[in-house]
Amino acid sequence: MEWKKCYLDVILVPLGFCICMAYHLWLWHKIRTQPFTTITGTNARGRRLWVAAIMKDNEKKNILAVQTLRNTIMGSTLMATTSILLCSGLAAVISSTYSIKKPLNDAVYGAHGEFMVALKYVTLLLVFLFSFLCHSISIRFINQVNFLINCPPEGSNGVVTPEYVSELLERGFLLNTVGNRLFYAALPLLLWIFGPVLVFLCSVTLVLVLYNLDFVIPPVDQKKLLGNNGQIIIECQSAV
Repeated sequence: MEWKKCYLDVILVPLGFCICMAYHLWLWHKIRTQPFTTITGTNARGRRLWVAAIMKDNEKKNILAVQTLRNTIMGSTLMATTSILLCSGLAAVISSTYSIKKPLNDAVYGAHGEFMVALKYVTLLLVFLFSFLCHSISIRFINQVNFLINCPPEGSNGVVTPEYVSELLERGFLLNTVGNRLFYAALPLLLWIFGPVLVFLCSVTLVLVLYNLDFVIPPVDQKKLLGNNGQIIIECQSAV
Protein backbone atom coordinates (compact mmCIF):
# COMPACT_ATOMS: atom_id res chain seq x y z
CA MET A 1 0.00 0.00 0.00
CA GLU A 2 1.49 3.31 -1.09
CA TRP A 3 2.06 5.99 1.54
CA LYS A 4 0.36 8.69 -0.56
CA LYS A 5 -2.87 6.68 -0.46
CA CYS A 6 -2.97 5.85 3.25
CA TYR A 7 -1.18 8.69 5.06
CA LEU A 8 -4.51 10.34 6.00
CA ASP A 9 -5.75 7.09 7.55
CA VAL A 10 -2.48 6.57 9.43
CA ILE A 11 -2.54 10.10 10.88
CA LEU A 12 -6.16 11.20 11.35
CA VAL A 13 -7.78 7.95 12.51
CA PRO A 14 -5.32 7.23 15.38
CA LEU A 15 -5.39 10.94 16.29
CA GLY A 16 -9.17 10.91 16.63
CA PHE A 17 -8.97 7.68 18.64
CA CYS A 18 -6.34 9.20 20.96
CA ILE A 19 -8.52 12.27 21.54
CA CYS A 20 -11.43 10.08 22.64
CA MET A 21 -9.20 7.93 24.84
CA ALA A 22 -7.57 10.98 26.46
CA TYR A 23 -10.97 12.47 27.24
CA HIS A 24 -12.24 9.28 28.86
CA LEU A 25 -9.04 8.88 30.91
CA TRP A 26 -9.47 12.45 32.13
CA LEU A 27 -13.14 11.73 32.88
CA TRP A 28 -12.15 8.62 34.86
CA HIS A 29 -9.66 10.71 36.84
CA LYS A 30 -12.35 13.27 37.63
CA ILE A 31 -14.77 10.56 38.75
CA ARG A 32 -12.16 9.14 41.12
CA THR A 33 -10.94 12.46 42.55
CA GLN A 34 -13.94 14.81 42.18
CA PRO A 35 -16.98 12.56 41.68
CA PHE A 36 -19.64 15.20 42.37
CA THR A 37 -18.43 17.37 39.51
CA THR A 38 -19.50 14.65 37.08
CA ILE A 39 -22.90 13.22 36.21
CA THR A 40 -21.56 9.69 36.67
CA GLY A 41 -20.31 10.29 40.22
CA THR A 42 -23.45 12.16 41.25
CA ASN A 43 -25.75 9.47 39.87
CA ALA A 44 -23.69 6.73 41.53
CA ARG A 45 -24.16 8.40 44.90
CA GLY A 46 -27.88 8.77 44.24
CA ARG A 47 -28.23 5.08 43.33
CA ARG A 48 -26.53 4.02 46.57
CA LEU A 49 -28.94 6.18 48.56
CA TRP A 50 -31.82 4.73 46.56
CA VAL A 51 -30.82 1.13 47.34
CA ALA A 52 -30.46 1.92 51.04
CA ALA A 53 -33.90 3.58 51.11
CA ILE A 54 -35.54 0.69 49.22
CA MET A 55 -34.08 -2.01 51.46
CA LYS A 56 -34.88 -0.05 54.61
CA ASP A 57 -38.59 0.16 53.77
CA ASN A 58 -38.83 -2.86 51.51
CA GLU A 59 -42.42 -3.82 52.31
CA LYS A 60 -43.76 -0.57 50.86
CA LYS A 61 -41.27 0.00 48.04
CA ASN A 62 -40.58 -3.49 46.67
CA ILE A 63 -42.82 -2.98 43.63
CA LEU A 64 -41.16 0.37 42.90
CA ALA A 65 -37.73 -1.29 42.99
CA VAL A 66 -38.75 -4.06 40.60
CA GLN A 67 -40.33 -1.63 38.11
CA THR A 68 -37.31 0.69 38.17
CA LEU A 69 -34.84 -2.12 37.59
CA ARG A 70 -37.07 -3.60 34.89
CA ASN A 71 -36.90 -0.33 32.94
CA THR A 72 -33.10 -0.38 33.21
CA ILE A 73 -32.97 -3.98 31.98
CA MET A 74 -35.22 -3.10 29.04
CA GLY A 75 -32.86 -0.29 28.04
CA SER A 76 -29.81 -2.57 28.18
CA THR A 77 -31.70 -5.27 26.28
CA LEU A 78 -32.57 -2.80 23.51
CA MET A 79 -28.94 -1.72 23.14
CA ALA A 80 -27.69 -5.32 23.19
CA THR A 81 -30.23 -6.34 20.56
CA THR A 82 -29.34 -3.38 18.36
CA SER A 83 -25.62 -4.17 18.64
CA ILE A 84 -25.98 -7.83 17.73
CA LEU A 85 -28.27 -6.97 14.79
CA LEU A 86 -25.68 -4.54 13.46
CA CYS A 87 -23.03 -7.22 13.93
CA SER A 88 -25.10 -9.62 11.83
CA GLY A 89 -25.50 -6.99 9.12
CA LEU A 90 -21.79 -6.21 9.06
CA ALA A 91 -20.92 -9.91 8.96
CA ALA A 92 -23.20 -10.30 5.96
CA VAL A 93 -21.54 -7.34 4.22
CA ILE A 94 -18.03 -8.68 4.91
CA SER A 95 -18.85 -12.14 3.60
CA SER A 96 -20.71 -10.85 0.54
CA THR A 97 -19.27 -10.22 -2.88
CA TYR A 98 -21.40 -7.22 -3.75
CA SER A 99 -20.02 -3.87 -4.85
CA ILE A 100 -20.95 -2.31 -1.48
CA LYS A 101 -17.56 -3.48 -0.24
CA LYS A 102 -15.86 -1.33 -2.85
CA PRO A 103 -16.59 2.37 -2.28
CA LEU A 104 -16.10 4.81 -5.11
CA ASN A 105 -12.48 5.81 -5.42
CA ASP A 106 -13.33 9.39 -6.36
CA ALA A 107 -15.62 9.86 -3.33
CA VAL A 108 -13.27 8.60 -0.61
CA TYR A 109 -10.10 10.28 0.66
CA GLY A 110 -7.35 8.07 1.98
CA ALA A 111 -6.77 4.38 1.37
CA HIS A 112 -9.64 2.39 -0.13
CA GLY A 113 -8.06 -0.89 -1.15
CA GLU A 114 -9.49 -4.29 -0.33
CA PHE A 115 -7.39 -4.65 2.83
CA MET A 116 -8.36 -1.21 4.16
CA VAL A 117 -12.06 -1.75 3.43
CA ALA A 118 -11.94 -5.09 5.23
CA LEU A 119 -10.13 -3.47 8.18
CA LYS A 120 -12.83 -0.81 8.48
CA TYR A 121 -15.67 -3.32 8.58
CA VAL A 122 -13.90 -5.73 10.93
CA THR A 123 -13.04 -2.92 13.37
CA LEU A 124 -16.64 -1.75 13.36
CA LEU A 125 -17.81 -5.33 13.88
CA LEU A 126 -15.53 -5.78 16.91
CA VAL A 127 -16.78 -2.55 18.50
CA PHE A 128 -20.41 -3.67 18.22
CA LEU A 129 -19.51 -7.12 19.56
CA PHE A 130 -17.84 -5.65 22.66
CA SER A 131 -20.82 -3.33 23.13
CA PHE A 132 -23.14 -6.34 23.03
CA LEU A 133 -20.92 -8.16 25.54
CA CYS A 134 -20.94 -5.23 27.99
CA HIS A 135 -24.71 -4.82 27.80
CA SER A 136 -25.25 -8.58 28.27
CA ILE A 137 -23.11 -8.70 31.42
CA SER A 138 -24.82 -5.52 32.65
CA ILE A 139 -28.21 -7.27 32.37
CA ARG A 140 -26.81 -10.15 34.43
CA PHE A 141 -25.75 -7.88 37.29
CA ILE A 142 -28.99 -5.90 37.30
CA ASN A 143 -30.99 -9.16 37.33
CA GLN A 144 -29.09 -10.18 40.46
CA VAL A 145 -29.94 -6.83 42.05
CA ASN A 146 -33.58 -7.40 41.11
CA PHE A 147 -33.64 -10.46 43.37
CA LEU A 148 -31.38 -9.30 46.19
CA ILE A 149 -32.93 -5.87 46.70
CA ASN A 150 -36.09 -7.55 48.02
CA CYS A 151 -34.14 -9.81 50.36
CA PRO A 152 -34.66 -8.81 54.02
CA PRO A 153 -31.26 -7.87 55.50
CA GLU A 154 -32.10 -9.30 58.93
CA GLY A 155 -32.70 -12.77 57.44
CA SER A 156 -29.44 -12.96 55.45
CA ASN A 157 -27.03 -13.02 58.42
CA GLY A 158 -25.36 -9.84 57.22
CA VAL A 159 -24.44 -11.28 53.80
CA VAL A 160 -26.92 -9.35 51.65
CA THR A 161 -26.39 -5.78 52.77
CA PRO A 162 -27.31 -2.48 51.07
CA GLU A 163 -23.59 -1.95 50.40
CA TYR A 164 -23.32 -5.32 48.62
CA VAL A 165 -26.44 -4.69 46.52
CA SER A 166 -25.22 -1.19 45.68
CA GLU A 167 -21.89 -2.61 44.50
CA LEU A 168 -23.65 -5.04 42.16
CA LEU A 169 -25.85 -2.25 40.83
CA GLU A 170 -22.84 -0.02 40.21
CA ARG A 171 -21.10 -2.79 38.28
CA GLY A 172 -24.17 -3.19 36.11
CA PHE A 173 -24.39 0.53 35.40
CA LEU A 174 -20.64 0.72 34.74
CA LEU A 175 -20.88 -1.99 32.10
CA ASN A 176 -23.97 -0.30 30.69
CA THR A 177 -22.02 2.97 30.39
CA VAL A 178 -19.07 1.23 28.72
CA GLY A 179 -21.40 -0.47 26.27
CA ASN A 180 -23.03 2.84 25.40
CA ARG A 181 -19.66 4.56 24.91
CA LEU A 182 -18.55 1.78 22.59
CA PHE A 183 -21.77 2.20 20.66
CA TYR A 184 -21.07 5.94 20.36
CA ALA A 185 -17.51 5.21 19.22
CA ALA A 186 -18.93 3.21 16.33
CA LEU A 187 -20.17 6.43 14.70
CA PRO A 188 -16.67 7.73 13.79
CA LEU A 189 -15.73 4.23 12.64
CA LEU A 190 -18.83 4.10 10.48
CA LEU A 191 -17.82 7.39 8.87
CA TRP A 192 -14.36 5.92 8.26
CA ILE A 193 -15.92 4.07 5.34
CA PHE A 194 -16.21 7.46 3.62
CA GLY A 195 -12.76 8.71 4.58
CA PRO A 196 -10.47 9.49 7.56
CA VAL A 197 -11.25 13.22 7.59
CA LEU A 198 -14.79 12.54 8.77
CA VAL A 199 -13.42 10.26 11.51
CA PHE A 200 -11.33 13.05 13.00
CA LEU A 201 -14.10 15.66 12.78
CA CYS A 202 -16.67 13.29 14.27
CA SER A 203 -14.30 12.32 17.12
CA VAL A 204 -13.75 15.95 18.09
CA THR A 205 -17.49 16.68 17.90
CA LEU A 206 -18.27 13.57 19.95
CA VAL A 207 -15.88 14.64 22.71
CA LEU A 208 -17.47 18.09 22.86
CA VAL A 209 -20.96 16.60 23.10
CA LEU A 210 -19.94 14.09 25.76
CA TYR A 211 -18.25 16.80 27.81
CA ASN A 212 -21.54 18.69 28.04
CA LEU A 213 -23.31 15.48 29.06
CA ASP A 214 -20.75 14.17 31.56
CA PHE A 215 -20.11 17.16 33.80
CA VAL A 216 -22.40 18.94 36.22
CA ILE A 217 -23.08 22.57 35.37
CA PRO A 218 -21.59 24.69 38.18
CA PRO A 219 -24.01 26.88 40.12
CA VAL A 220 -24.31 30.42 38.87
CA ASP A 221 -22.38 32.97 40.88
CA GLN A 222 -24.78 34.70 43.24
CA LYS A 223 -23.16 38.08 42.56
CA LYS A 224 -24.24 37.80 38.94
CA LEU A 225 -27.80 37.18 40.06
CA LEU A 226 -28.00 40.31 42.25
CA GLY A 227 -29.79 43.30 40.81
CA ASN A 228 -29.21 46.96 41.56
CA ASN A 229 -31.55 46.78 44.57
CA GLY A 230 -29.82 43.72 45.99
CA GLN A 231 -32.63 41.40 45.00
CA ILE A 232 -32.00 38.10 43.24
CA ILE A 233 -33.24 38.16 39.69
CA ILE A 234 -34.30 34.69 38.64
CA GLU A 235 -36.68 33.84 35.87
CA CYS A 236 -39.31 31.45 37.12
CA GLN A 237 -39.56 28.60 34.66
CA SER A 238 -42.39 26.75 36.37
CA ALA A 239 -45.96 27.67 35.58
CA VAL A 240 -48.27 28.28 38.50
